[in-house]
Amino acid sequence: MRAHGQLSAVGETVIVGAIDGGTDWSAALSGVETVIHLAARVHVMKDSAADPLAEFLKVNLYGTSNLAQQAASAGVKRFVYVSSVKVNGEQTTANRPFWESDEPDPQDPYGMSKWRAEQDLQRIAKETGLEVVIVRPPLVYGPGVKGNFIRLLAAIDRGIPLPLAGARNARSLVYVGNLVDTLIACATHPAAAGQTYLVSDGDDVSTALLVEKIAEALGRNSRAFNFPPGILRTVATVLGRAEQMDRLFGSLRVSDNKIRDELGWQPRYSLEDGLRATADWYRNQNLR
Repeated sequence: MRAHGQLSAVGETVIVGAIDGGTDWSAALSGVETVIHLAARVHVMKDSAADPLAEFLKVNLYGTSNLAQQAASAGVKRFVYVSSVKVNGEQTTANRPFWESDEPDPQDPYGMSKWRAEQDLQRIAKETGLEVVIVRPPLVYGPGVKGNFIRLLAAIDRGIPLPLAGARNARSLVYVGNLVDTLIACATHPAAAGQTYLVSDGDDVSTALLVEKIAEALGRNSRAFNFPPGILRTVATVLGRAEQMDRLFGSLRVSDNKIRDELGWQPRYSLEDGLRATADWYRNQNLR
């Protein structure tokens, strides 16, 4: 295994097809010492599957377990698994962030599938000696971001007034560049073996402040205004969008003290750095 922070450039692409319990990973695992596994069926806002949990489990549990088993058999030493903060739960209080030692409390099929995958990886580690490292990121943003984050970018860029100035929540985010550094540390640092880590940029922000910072990164004026959150929540519930309101006005904070203390990890990029890079990408893609 290479020294901490030193990884060779990607030199080959191997197509394996669908990721599930029957995927053949032999070609991709040949000569590999470390696997970083990010592929997943991700959180779906309006899932049309008849049994959403079963669909998530196909990829996120059985696909992950199959890969880990084959990795161990192929002589892979370390397996870094990108899980989700949703394993911890959906919201935190204003005064206490999530910690790795908290009792898991996944609330939806996506979070449940990630938690079950974590449990199965721990089993495989005990049975085979595979060094498993689990990373639970909060919302990841950066060039290529999708979902609610890019919709927020677009609304601010177009000067759409947003009723978010009254948000007094606190949310942890992680810029994709900081997540990459995290995964390199988890793949290379000897102390990471067998550990679970939460990670963030280190700057928890309210939705109101995030809107201001995005507007600054885009070179726009924030047009956020104050509107009673209680009324917004009632309207959102009637429209079937209560979950989106929870994200905008609820808190979700993580403590990344563990990875800082154990691996000496520090975020290379600030929130402002990440938002500038994201705004630059957005403008260059002509997504307005």
